[in-house]
Amino acid sequence: MEETITTATSAGYNTSQYADYYYDDYVWCQIVSNDVLIISGVFTCICFCGLVGNVVVVWLLGCRMKRNPFTVYVLNLAVADCSLLLILLAKLTLYLIAAACCIDDSHFSFANGILFILFLFCYFAGMYLLTAMSVERCLAAVFPVWYRCHRSKRFSGITCGVLWTLAALCVALAFISCLIFAVCKEVLDTLSFVNFVLFSVLPLLSNLALFIKLRCGSQRRHPGRLYVAVLLSLIFLLVLGLPFSVEIFIFFHAQSFYISFLLASLNSSINPVLYFLVGSCQQHQFQCSVKAAFQRLFEEEATREERSQETGEAVMETSV
Repeated sequence: MEETITTATSAGYNTSQYADYYYDDYVWCQIVSNDVLIISGVFTCICFCGLVGNVVVVWLLGCRMKRNPFTVYVLNLAVADCSLLLILLAKLTLYLIAAACCIDDSHFSFANGILFILFLFCYFAGMYLLTAMSVERCLAAVFPVWYRCHRSKRFSGITCGVLWTLAALCVALAFISCLIFAVCKEVLDTLSFVNFVLFSVLPLLSNLALFIKLRCGSQRRHPGRLYVAVLLSLIFLLVLGLPFSVEIFIFFHAQSFYISFLLASLNSSINPVLYFLVGSCQQHQFQCSVKAAFQRLFEEEATREERSQETGEAVMETSV
């Protein structure tokens, strides 16, 4: 039986990065190294912890707290992160099953391709939602009166719907290019580069510049807890999301590809922890419940918006 390297044609993505493979009468088999098994164990723990954290976020913001424009973004981001973690767990389960017993190659390629497409959808959606939240947070901090006077109450919900649609269109473009036109790598390279620059690097740089301006300018202002949480999320997105974007361009060894997925799962798991730490931090101490931390983080933002709205109304009345 001759040993060969295979390619998953469903996603148009090279699967030779995971481990060693061989065919035997159209049956797909996988030989998993000990390093990959160790990474898989860590990966599973991170995914389960991230799922618990994001489910708590969805439950608190969806059922236990009053919504405001920014909690709509956070709620959608938590849904995207939950979905991504579930997909990664399904992807890991698929490979563990392949390691335990040989499966039909067509079934494996189809399932692997669908999971990869779904992963890209949730990955792009989370990136877009975080960017939109950061841009809106910057507008609220720099132009509070203008922001409150010109912003529609349904703007957050409409924006989230548009961003989910945009992510779906990008994934559909990648899927069609792989399935029909056979230019999969070129399209994935372009999408990964454009998305990473426009929705990761530029928002981070603009938010850092605004943070420095607010803290070190002539009129020093505290940007607010939510702004700090968004800034930290952008930093982790850049650090933890960079390896996966680089992996799209350059196919590394199996362990590096597993590590890039591991970091992607960590990026989707870190936001609830950041919300809790920023919300519970008071006088350099962390002491309150999860619900109290979230209320402090998001209700502070609602209070700030109400004050901005009152200021804007007062200015308009004075001008009249």
